[in-house]
Amino acid sequence: MDVQKTYTVEEAKRKLERYCAYQERCHKEVKTKLKAMRMIPEAIDVVLVHLIEHNFLNEERFAKAFVRGKFNIKKWGRNRLVRELKQREISKYSIDVALKEIDLEDYYQTLDDLTVKRIHQVKEKDMYKKKKKVADYLLYRGWESHLIYEKLNEHLK
Repeated sequence: MDVQKTYTVEEAKRKLERYCAYQERCHKEVKTKLKAMRMIPEAIDVVLVHLIEHNFLNEERFAKAFVRGKFNIKKWGRNRLVRELKQREISKYSIDVALKEIDLEDYYQTLDDLTVKRIHQVKEKDMYKKKKKVADYLLYRGWESHLIYEKLNEHLK
């Protein structure tokens, strides 16, 4: 017989303190974890309040860390960052604050570097097809279309 462990509120608090201390988490992730632990809604609320009060859980801090990480490592553009944060039920305020973490100069430079790199990777003779392939790649990564087309026109004459 498969018996799943049940947790007291105190045990759940300790377990989730460790979970949140390991890396930044959003409220949605923590709720999902608590539901998986078979906690009742009232207990979930108690644990969430505890984590927020003791600064284990902070939506704005999560959003900033998320934006910095995904921009610096995965080279995502603003559209993708916003979409991913909305999926995690992050407030518009926290999203706006987090996007300020990206230096504008770095943003444009990263787009430029990605564009040039992709242009060299795409082995397509037809200039329109090449532009489309590069644009699709950058759009998928969440870069704004007007910026992409500016860069393409700059690099592909």
